[in-house]
Amino acid sequence: MTCAPLPSVATPTALPVLDGGRGEPLCAGLDIGGTAIKYALVDPVRGTTVGPVRRVPTPSPATPAAVVAALRGVLEELEDETRSPLTGVGVGVPGIVDHGVVRSAAHLDDSWLGVDARRLLAEGLDREVAVLNDADAAGLAEMRFGAACGVDGTVLLITLGTGIGSALLLNGVLVPNTELGHVWFEGRDVDGWAGASARIAENLDWPTYTDRVQRYLSHLEGLVSPDLIVLGGGISERQEQFLPHLELRARVVPAQLRNAAGIVGTGLQAHLAHSAQH
Repeated sequence: MTCAPLPSVATPTALPVLDGGRGEPLCAGLDIGGTAIKYALVDPVRGTTVGPVRRVPTPSPATPAAVVAALRGVLEELEDETRSPLTGVGVGVPGIVDHGVVRSAAHLDDSWLGVDARRLLAEGLDREVAVLNDADAAGLAEMRFGAACGVDGTVLLITLGTGIGSALLLNGVLVPNTELGHVWFEGRDVDGWAGASARIAENLDWPTYTDRVQRYLSHLEGLVSPDLIVLGGGISERQEQFLPHLELRARVVPAQLRNAAGIVGTGLQAHLAHSAQH
């Protein structure tokens, strides 16, 4: 199924040859996580990664300077492989990104708060950079290429990883920075209770962890009444362990792009931003 272009962004009519003759515009997709930075080359037209998805540890502490240095290293690695300019660079940040400015940083150093990440990364990487919330990036990718493609109504994407991210889509339009992974539930921030890292840290068996996800998603159903719930993040690689056991009003499906959704989404956003400017 071919889905419509994302709203409010011009669709390119001609695609530059940037990859040695294959005719594919390539972008770099960089996804900053609480544990690792995942990255890959992205074909933003087909919605795929080109070559393997790789990762390096997120610096600790994850200060702006340390993260920029890590991103510079992985970007140089990707450019060495393509041997040609990239159409764009997209970066997903685990926090609220308000017109480029970071407003929350649950899994980064607090020194990110108030930082204009768009300007910081543009200066640090010496190029224009598209910056957005990491779960929003995954939501855009799934809306354009994956499980939410062509779906009307309310779609809720939840990423279960080091923490919990969320993307809310209404009739194919993203409502940015929802941060439903940080709702207060049963006296706690659900981020550290139902994220995939909690299962490992507390050595939870799958039935116990599935019960937590069930209770969390049931709570979200009472807040936003989604028609479809898409589950992504690192744990999506093992969705058969828990997803069939969830009982919700909404239809629940795994992210089709699995843990690469955020990478593809950042590459897509970079490509669309570049196309809008040229």
